[in-house]
Amino acid sequence: MAGTVEDDHVDVVGMWVTADGHIRQELLPDGRYDEARGERASAYTGRYTVTGSHLDYVDDTGFTATGDIRDGVLYHEHLVLYRERNRS
Repeated sequence: MAGTVEDDHVDVVGMWVTADGHIRQELLPDGRYDEARGERASAYTGRYTVTGSHLDYVDDTGFTATGDIRDGVLYHEHLVLYRERNRS
């Protein structure tokens, strides 16, 4: 099913953040994403699909972007995002 994470795909669901925490991209299990930038919540929203370790994004405005996960790091266009770990 398009937009969902299947068993043979890299597990991408969760929160991804830049090193400085300014950009926070949440990849939801239903194939949607919600990206916050600084104090601006939901700055970008849309859908994504996963093919192996490659992501294709379509923003709700129609803008498209791509990303790839390599060694546990999400390279999304010019951004480098790291999976947010649970805080104890």
